[in-house]
Amino acid sequence: MEITPNAQPKITPFLWFNGTAEEAMLFYTSIFKHSRIGSVQRYPANGTMPAGTVLSCTFELEGQKFMALNGSPAPSFTPAVSFFVHCEDQAEVDELWDKLSAGGREDQCGWLQDRYGLSWQIIPRQLAQLLHTPDPDKAGRVLHAMLQMTKIDIATLERAHAG
Repeated sequence: MEITPNAQPKITPFLWFNGTAEEAMLFYTSIFKHSRIGSVQRYPANGTMPAGTVLSCTFELEGQKFMALNGSPAPSFTPAVSFFVHCEDQAEVDELWDKLSAGGREDQCGWLQDRYGLSWQIIPRQLAQLLHTPDPDKAGRVLHAMLQMTKIDIATLERAHAG
């Protein structure tokens, strides 16, 4: 099924912020190379937040559309839902990890929470290749190495795979 540029996706992640939707949108679109801001709706003078504050906004990161809302109070994000980012190489892992984790928290196995509490998995494509090797000993060494990491280090995974 081909999606035309103006087609609305059937499912769009919807993020609820407590007054920081615009700030978060600008933060995320500054990090990902292929991103854009879509629409921005602002609270009117008689709204539940100060006039001009973003009510909702849409943006796109690497082809994925998002919607964000300024509601209050916002429920907390949890790691039960995260965004999995496929990275091509260590340079991309390092860049995204550094930018997204700034002001947030680094977690195990390539997971982090950004400054808004949203969870991300910054994962190089090589991880799946090394874990899905037909040799269970190699796969086990890669898994063990990954479980010791916060940010994923491809060279360490490759050394574990090689034995």
